[in-house]
Amino acid sequence: MELILREDVDKIGRRGEVVTVADGYGRNYLLPRGLAMAVTAANKAMIEKERKGHQARLAKEKAEWEAVAERIAGLRFVAPRKVGENEALYGSVTAHDVAEFLAGRGLEVDKRRVLLEEPIKRLGEHEVRIKLYPEVQATLKLLVTKEG
Repeated sequence: MELILREDVDKIGRRGEVVTVADGYGRNYLLPRGLAMAVTAANKAMIEKERKGHQARLAKEKAEWEAVAERIAGLRFVAPRKVGENEALYGSVTAHDVAEFLAGRGLEVDKRRVLLEEPIKRLGEHEVRIKLYPEVQATLKLLVTKEG
């Protein structure tokens, strides 16, 4: 059975693609849930029109995130922290701290987009990567200093 996908379906295809699936899977799963529709000339034309609008929206979103990435690249986050013996930090600098810093600069970035494998626990300069959009990443300069 050939169907046009209305949404991305894992292991089957992406939105707008024409896919061939087992009759039972199409009739009993994809069609009733609104994940796919029959292949007709009208449906193909509708999907093509949606795809063009969708691509234009994606291009606009990507351009907006690239502008945000440029703003982030020009920033430097100085994070003063209390330091104990052997220059060991009390606490650390986390993704949450980075997201708060950016929010204070008018850049709303979810902390889950801040790519830190583990919190930063050392003094000095660090680079923090932030995944803003699937193909757009920014690098923020972070300087951890002694407080006081």
